[in-house]
Amino acid sequence: MKKIYVFNLLALLLLGGCSKDVLDRKPLDRISETIVWNDKNAVLAHLAGSYSMMSVLENETPEKYVGIRPGVGWTIEGQVGATLITNLTDEATWGMYPNWAVYRNSGITINGGLLEWWENSYVIIRQLNEFIEQVPNSSIAEDLKKSLVAEARFLRAYNYFSMVRRYGGVPLITKVQQISDPQEELYPKRNTEKELYDFVIKEMNEASLDLPAVNQQGRASKYAALSLLSRAALYAGSIAEFGQIQLNGLLGIPANEANAYYTKSYEASQKIIQEGVHKLYNGSADKTKNFRDIFLVKGNPEAIFVVQHNDKDMIGSGGNGWRYDFIQGPLPNAWYNGNQNMVYLSFIASTFENVDGTLPDLSTSTLTSKLWTIDELWGKLEPRFFASVYTHGTPWQGSTIDWHKSLKVNGQYLSDANGAYQGTPHIGLQGQKLGAHTSFGVLKYLDENKNNMSADFASSQDWIVFRFAEILLNHAESAFKLGKTAEALTVVNQLRDRAGVKPRTNITFDLIQKERKVELAFEGSRYWDLRRWRIATNVLTKRETGLRYTLDFASKKLELQVLEKVDGGPNVAAIFEPHHYYLPITKTRTQQNTNLEENPNYR
Repeated sequence: MKKIYVFNLLALLLLGGCSKDVLDRKPLDRISETIVWNDKNAVLAHLAGSYSMMSVLENETPEKYVGIRPGVGWTIEGQVGATLITNLTDEATWGMYPNWAVYRNSGITINGGLLEWWENSYVIIRQLNEFIEQVPNSSIAEDLKKSLVAEARFLRAYNYFSMVRRYGGVPLITKVQQISDPQEELYPKRNTEKELYDFVIKEMNEASLDLPAVNQQGRASKYAALSLLSRAALYAGSIAEFGQIQLNGLLGIPANEANAYYTKSYEASQKIIQEGVHKLYNGSADKTKNFRDIFLVKGNPEAIFVVQHNDKDMIGSGGNGWRYDFIQGPLPNAWYNGNQNMVYLSFIASTFENVDGTLPDLSTSTLTSKLWTIDELWGKLEPRFFASVYTHGTPWQGSTIDWHKSLKVNGQYLSDANGAYQGTPHIGLQGQKLGAHTSFGVLKYLDENKNNMSADFASSQDWIVFRFAEILLNHAESAFKLGKTAEALTVVNQLRDRAGVKPRTNITFDLIQKERKVELAFEGSRYWDLRRWRIATNVLTKRETGLRYTLDFASKKLELQVLEKVDGGPNVAAIFEPHHYYLPITKTRTQQNTNLEENPNYR
């Protein structure tokens, strides 16, 4: 089966060799089920349709970036959803679209609206249930049937994993429902959280046996299934260790089962590591370039499962319409937007180390004590900082980013947006952007060779769902929890060595958490990690800081001002209450199905 590209998935129904006597003669919905399920191209197209609907793989929402295609309206979540989850964390505030940041400042109510994945999920699950029931009876080759059914089971399990980490227990439906089914099946109760995690783990154990043990990043492989198992079992272990049982088990997992789940995560991670198909990317001796290239070099061995986009960077020439680069990149770009994720100074200070393993002193007293050069400020930091974050002085498209917000001349601060003094602008190009400012943006995934000056620009970059570095981190965490501290230390130091940071000589759980925070920054992992460790009530209620650069004209150095409470303003609280560890089922859904019990403290 050829690679499946996201926007072209459904096109397989009409293109690419579908049999002339079937698909070319009649609409698919008028063909008998017998013919459809016995035609290989129709079977492949059915599965392709499920892949194409899985926006949760990158956007964490029901919206898909193909919304900008003809006939379908623009949606913010569809175009920039991959950036929005970062605004819920301690990583970054919003620079353009505050859609999800408002939940950080106002909390979550019974009406929901945040990270929704329910209706779309069950539509996809129904399609996959039908596929799993029908394909074994198909006349296509036996090996292909087994592999395709295993792929469908992977997608179904990913849907259920996406739901259980949001809502806790949800109805577990594994067969195609019929209108004639009993009412208790048509309006099912919620299964327990433990039952959902056990289902995902069991399914991936079995599916991994039938999936190809090769690097096929755009489709489920053996290692994608084991990656999902590794991640899900680690989450379940955390829920058991740090959570509590509520609603008679609809929420929570017994604490005495934590080690059993950590063992499952450990074993799945071990298989991926030992079989050697995937490994850490090391394509460049330059540590900064090497880390950036993980997210830019397609098909590299670190990526285990990705959402693939085609190779068109312009919508008008058939591009996907994925706006990540366009929205995230530094100015200038078309529409004068960009800087969607504005990274907090406080996140940088608590995350990135110096290359010698020491912590940088980025305290307010130190930063405001003198004038600085860029090298004095950031020059000692580890390469992952320079590969993940852009700021004043970062090289970009043949120049450097200029983020000074004012120009100091003879003791006066000049800040006319159109002004200049002896050829030096009062405000640098980045500094001219309206809205929130922290003086840092997200560089990870951005390709400066792309033409983001065109309003027609759309990224062709892959989005990585699972990569080998996460598997190493899962392995380290589960090993540590099982008392294998030496093994955990060895694995963490593999990542630090690749990143050009001094290795650790000892390991603690806090250090494992920090390594995960650094390595996976801005990849959509942080929010879920804070929730499963049950530390979001502490981390996400602290206020965050930013930085303001002033260029001193005489010395060409920088005067710094630390900006307080940039995560919503001085009069806005950061809110994350204990019941927010589970999203609401919502009033609408519990009214539609009265057998659904609402999660605690949503009224």
